[in-house]
Amino acid sequence: MRVRFDSADGRPHYEPFFCYDRRPEMISNPFFRQKVKSKDLEKILFCTFCFSENDRLFSLNLMKFMDWQEVSGNWVLIPSKPIAIVHFLGGAFVASAPQLTYRWLLEALGNQGYVVVATPFVNTLDHIAIARDVLNKFENALDRLRATKLLKSSYLPIYGIGHSMGCKLHLLIGSVFDIERAGNILISFNNYAASEAIPIVEQISPVFKVEFTPSPQDTNRLVQDSYQIRRNLLVKFNGDNIDQTLLLTNLLKPRFPDMITVQTLAGNHQTPLGQDVSWPMGQIFTPFDAIGQWVKQEVYRELNQLKRTILLWLNPLSKDF
Repeated sequence: MRVRFDSADGRPHYEPFFCYDRRPEMISNPFFRQKVKSKDLEKILFCTFCFSENDRLFSLNLMKFMDWQEVSGNWVLIPSKPIAIVHFLGGAFVASAPQLTYRWLLEALGNQGYVVVATPFVNTLDHIAIARDVLNKFENALDRLRATKLLKSSYLPIYGIGHSMGCKLHLLIGSVFDIERAGNILISFNNYAASEAIPIVEQISPVFKVEFTPSPQDTNRLVQDSYQIRRNLLVKFNGDNIDQTLLLTNLLKPRFPDMITVQTLAGNHQTPLGQDVSWPMGQIFTPFDAIGQWVKQEVYRELNQLKRTILLWLNPLSKDF
């Protein structure tokens, strides 16, 4: 089913839509891709495998975005009264559409006054090149926002937030390039070799060793010797079996002994990807509705804890969240 929102009448239109991409991650994902034309506010959502009314309602719920804008290859949220800027980089396999995959968490930051600049990227073996590219896109977005007066404040502190591979990219940015950051938040850091991160690499090239640039060992040495962002929040989840935050802690604490905060939270590697799924109820509240609300509360307990941890570190004096 394709759901199309048109600026002409503002109503949804449902049309058959056939998708032949039957990868498991696509089948389990209720949306395939999103395109937004900012000129006429036309929003198009392509929904994959929407067989039930609940699927349709879930897809419609995804359209209730804050005012996301595409600026210089980034997805941007600008609150009415900005207090700081967040540059967000996601995990390797979900970073191509961060405004969707991390929507709940990013919009929670936007609701608290943080300008969110989420930079999409596609994973390759050259991580230095990716770091350079996402940094250039971020800086181009800031220049564009200031030139068009969409961002009116002359100075706002900038924080980096990364999840999984996004942590490595922020570490490389802070080690290789001359930047100014008020701090970085690094969630579920890992720094595995290519053969461990992408097992198919060994099948494709069993003779020649294929590795990321820089390699895990080179990345560790680079961070240990050159990382320049003093204030850092490191977040790990107690159910994350691929997390390497302890390794990162040992690299950073000797450089900035009193500026590294480590938090262990309930959850797993996918916790930051949680989404706010509405539970549609009928006219009568049934026992099934009670179960649904309870399940939803338990699922979002971990995500809310992550949100509060981030917001408290960003602004220890704030009590609004």
